[in-house]
Amino acid sequence: MEKSPQEWSRRKFMYTLTGAGTLAMLNPMITWAAEIYDPRIAAIVAKTIGIDTHNHIDVPLNTLELPGPKIDLIGEMKKSGLSAICMTFAVDYQKLTTEGQAYDRFLNGLTAMDKALESNNMKRSLNLFDIESAHKKQQPTVIQSVEGAHFLEGKLDRLEVAYKRGLRHLTLLHDNDASVPLGDVFTNPVQFGGLTPFGVEVIKECNRLGILVDLSHGTNDMVNAALKVTNKPVLISHTGLDTRLGQNEFMSKMMRPRLISKEQAKIVANTGGVIGVWTHLADSPLEYAENIKAMVDVVGIDHVAIGTDTKLTPPYRSPESLNHKPDEHREGGEKSNDKEKHGGKPNKMGGGTNEAWQGQKEGFYYVVVEALLKVGFNEDEIGKIGGGNFLRVFDAATKGH
Repeated sequence: MEKSPQEWSRRKFMYTLTGAGTLAMLNPMITWAAEIYDPRIAAIVAKTIGIDTHNHIDVPLNTLELPGPKIDLIGEMKKSGLSAICMTFAVDYQKLTTEGQAYDRFLNGLTAMDKALESNNMKRSLNLFDIESAHKKQQPTVIQSVEGAHFLEGKLDRLEVAYKRGLRHLTLLHDNDASVPLGDVFTNPVQFGGLTPFGVEVIKECNRLGILVDLSHGTNDMVNAALKVTNKPVLISHTGLDTRLGQNEFMSKMMRPRLISKEQAKIVANTGGVIGVWTHLADSPLEYAENIKAMVDVVGIDHVAIGTDTKLTPPYRSPESLNHKPDEHREGGEKSNDKEKHGGKPNKMGGGTNEAWQGQKEGFYYVVVEALLKVGFNEDEIGKIGGGNFLRVFDAATKGH
């Protein structure tokens, strides 16, 4: 029977006093839980370490544009309910035309992120201890990532420079081939036979230094070759099953090459790897939870994570890019928050994390936890998907460094 407005008000009031409202007073991270009626959701969000394994934070990459506009990263993180994000950027959104340009953009991006973190009173987490400590202190944190190793330009020693600047998560490939390629990108013509000799060197150096290797954007041959080289578990931070194409024909066609087959997902999981499921091709939190469940059904509960490929903060567009047409398929790029329509439905490529779905009012992790409960996951399983599985491979990569 439908409740009267008075009954709903009383329920919300009692919840605020006895449920997540009490938690909110103890934990500022879950202030947004006041809008969620089920205290179980707020409790799970507060207890688990929620991590987005692939979140784009836009910053300027050109020297003259530093340090860039101020961003409310900590505010958006607290709203989201996430404890941490793998904070990433890419240097190949505009064409790389000269030697050293990729490295300059990379260093500028890190400098801009330094300033953004400083202004938000936040720090990078360099290992599992840092993440767990930040969670205990109710302090949002980030793992520094970069998407694409273009900045190396064939110079392996730059990886140690990046490590000393806080890089702990490297996606080897992105949309465009690096000047010294590492392997075959799944949306480009195959030309390197999977993994290049330089790609082999980079993986081995990541293992030595303590950097988590992310094989997103790689062809099956590239991924399988990398799995034979690495001595640490890997991550594929953002993809989805190729059997889950959603209802939007345009998006389904565009995203199909970026999805993973059941067979390939099992290969990654059988080596101890973890696969992040993105929010693309899911028009609601429930559909997203069903996409996660489909991946769990294939690879098991210990090998699935959240990797949205969205942005917590507003997009930044360089004045230099105004004369360039953005790539149609750019993920997390400068078109990421555009409300363009394709087939009558919004383009979800790289949309805002806390606005991932139409009508979303609560923060990202809250609505995802609610949806995961609805499709049958329990608290322990949500803890694994939400962040525990990522933490296992991150710890394996960074421990002792």
